[in-house]
Amino acid sequence: MSLSLGADALDRYSRHIIMDEVGPAGQQRLLESRALVVGAGGLGSPVIQYLAAAGVGTLGIVDDDVVERSNLQRQVVHGDGDVGEPKVESAARYVDRLNPDIDVETHETRLDVGNARELIGAFDVVVDCADNFRTRYVVNDAARIEGVPVSHGAIYKFEGQATTLVPGGPCYRCLFPEAPEPGTVPDCASTGVLGVLPGTVGCIQATEAVKLLLDAGEPLAGRLLFYDAMDLSFETVPYRQTPDCPVCGEGGITSIDGVDYSGGCRIDAD
Repeated sequence: MSLSLGADALDRYSRHIIMDEVGPAGQQRLLESRALVVGAGGLGSPVIQYLAAAGVGTLGIVDDDVVERSNLQRQVVHGDGDVGEPKVESAARYVDRLNPDIDVETHETRLDVGNARELIGAFDVVVDCADNFRTRYVVNDAARIEGVPVSHGAIYKFEGQATTLVPGGPCYRCLFPEAPEPGTVPDCASTGVLGVLPGTVGCIQATEAVKLLLDAGEPLAGRLLFYDAMDLSFETVPYRQTPDCPVCGEGGITSIDGVDYSGGCRIDAD
């Protein structure tokens, strides 16, 4: 690898560069990496902040929503002046102010069956910051087919979870073979969420993404991390690959075109 860090980059990333685990070569690797953030809301905000600050050179941001004032209690890449604007545009402006080294690719759309593989396949890592089960299953299935690792996170009121899904390891369907029926799991609008909670979980997701890009440390593959903000506790639960998983098991799917992502997002065996 030919190193081409200029004086400004050497200054900006100096605290990475002096680390043996990163160094100049690792920092350049980050600058040449591409990360896709699915969702620019509560979880996506800290992920976008820290991946941009760390120097992940290209950030793709996928979201079809606009900024609402009720978002501002937790979605920290957006401000009062952004209300009514597309979240992807607001997030891109934030990144530009934070770190002009970063190229931002905005996708003002919902990631779904028709675009998931094309979007995901163009990146080195996906950070799943979605707020609904349909998108989580689409991300999992498309990423596994494309061979792209996923850093997953989810939050509820005072609790959060995170795991990392790597090619060859167990996938999201090994943990949750099917989604709860629509309407059975309340959302933030009906139950609320502690404003600082997504900051903790999103930072864990960003950490996992950087580790994957650097090929450093041990990812949360095969481990589900639970966080409870009320008693400030962490618990890690191991899980295994399901041999008959329709996605990562032997003979798993090679296309998501025919998968029904309504209801329980099940993949029925042939």
